[in-house]
Amino acid sequence: MPWRIGILGAGPGVAALHLPVLRGLPDLFDVVHLADAGSGRSRDLAEPCGARWSSGDGELLADPAVQVVAVCSPPSEHARHILAAVAAGKRAIFCEKPLATTRQDASRAIDACRAAGAILLVGTNHVFDAAWGRARHHLAALDGGVRAVSVTLALPPNDRYHRLVAEGAPFQAAAHGRPDLGRPEIAAGVLRQLLIGLAIHDLPAVRGIAPGIDEVVYAQLAPPIGYLVGYRAGSVLVQLALTMLPEGPDALWRMAIATSHDRIEVNFPPAFVHAGSAVISARADDGQRTEYGRDPVDGYVAEWRALASCLEAKVPVEYDELLADAHYAIDLASRQCQAGG
Repeated sequence: MPWRIGILGAGPGVAALHLPVLRGLPDLFDVVHLADAGSGRSRDLAEPCGARWSSGDGELLADPAVQVVAVCSPPSEHARHILAAVAAGKRAIFCEKPLATTRQDASRAIDACRAAGAILLVGTNHVFDAAWGRARHHLAALDGGVRAVSVTLALPPNDRYHRLVAEGAPFQAAAHGRPDLGRPEIAAGVLRQLLIGLAIHDLPAVRGIAPGIDEVVYAQLAPPIGYLVGYRAGSVLVQLALTMLPEGPDALWRMAIATSHDRIEVNFPPAFVHAGSAVISARADDGQRTEYGRDPVDGYVAEWRALASCLEAKVPVEYDELLADAHYAIDLASRQCQAGG
């Protein structure tokens, strides 16, 4: 019998990503309930699935048919919804990234899941991408030869982040209705949300090859919507760059890793599409280039299959790794103000 899923959230990620994936895995999962925060969108998404729908989280969490809760609510709600799902006795939780937005909330969520024996998986789809697995095997053979990592994002408009910069919420807006990004505390708050909301896609992968954050060298917003952050992790230099232009550039999502022997590029597909895995290329010091083809299975499918493996007790839940990933991103987002912008 498939595992019965209840989804908290009815935004674009649910509509474009999770529902199509779950419908494509009928032997593993069955969506039985969707809930929104009052928008009414859950009804439109639930009816084609033959699922129930509701507003708020109470009805879904009390639904005895729901075995697994997918937390696809805004990031500030993730930890609260994980704790509520555990308290409701649910078997497992799939949580969209980030796990939480504060260290305390991340620790509370992990502690609750561990104590209850609840399965928890965080949807860092790039980490589950088969191409990233190949890249890690390649890097492991170098035994510490990584020298620098850069993650470059050029993304089309995203209403959530345009509202953040245009309205400043939850930060105080300027008198003319836009936040005063000249005020360091407001700029740092906006940058923190961009890092936790967007850089979080790749920071768990970066942590795997550049653990620790020894020094944030620079961190600044890049108008109109973007950032440029550089930090040192031991002997590895890490740079994160984002641009999100209103006119919408061609999408680019690339991780580049410079090693003592070569340069590896991992080109991920655009967000909100199912286009298979990332594509990897490696250029050796002698100029020889090797490219690995795209796997038809993308990270969104792989992460749900990984959850099924946890439910079937084939693999353990790595609570400590999930917590370390969350703390790494939160620490970077919190320490960026130390660089002075």
